[in-house]
Amino acid sequence: MIASSIFLAFGVWQVVLIVVAVLLLFGGKKIPELMRGLGSGIKEFKDASKEDKDASKSDAKK
Repeated sequence: MIASSIFLAFGVWQVVLIVVAVLLLFGGKKIPELMRGLGSGIKEFKDASKEDKDASKSDAKK
């Protein structure tokens, strides 16, 4: 889903250029570490938003 929206916003060559630029800036060994950090940040955000929804539902029941 996210990949398809990226291709709608950018052309194939723009995505390839971005990937090459990221590889040049960070190097191949740093990218897995960056992706791990990004994934954990997204997970924390989802957990926090879920807790917020649960809190608002419990407040609505009271």
